[in-house]
Amino acid sequence: MRDGRTRKLEVAEHRESFEAFLASKRAVVVVLSGDAAGTEHEVRQPNLSLGRSEPSDWIFDDDTLSKEHAALEFVDGTMRLRDLGSMNGILVNGSESKSAELKNGDRFQLGQHKFQFVLEDRRRGPKTYVIED
Repeated sequence: MRDGRTRKLEVAEHRESFEAFLASKRAVVVVLSGDAAGTEHEVRQPNLSLGRSEPSDWIFDDDTLSKEHAALEFVDGTMRLRDLGSMNGILVNGSESKSAELKNGDRFQLGQHKFQFVLEDRRRGPKTYVIED
């Protein structure tokens, strides 16, 4: 503002890096139903695509999925699920969505596959040092 009485404060944005996120959290996608039911996929990179064929990172045998159906992305310190323009869309906790921030325990559906997002805190142990003789 330029009225002489108001000043704009710059706020330092703290954006957690993906590496720091993984150091403190373990993010896993559990397949609840579909051909891959019972399997777990650990999130190890900031951007993943899910679909029925390449170039998707995680591939599921499901004709109701698009080739690249959805993206799992690290954005502003959280994991987001985003529809990539699929024909059948995505459901997050039972509601249609184009994009949603995932929290621990959230369920989502892509095609006929149902998933659950699990976010656990990692235990931090004491630093260990190796001293060579």
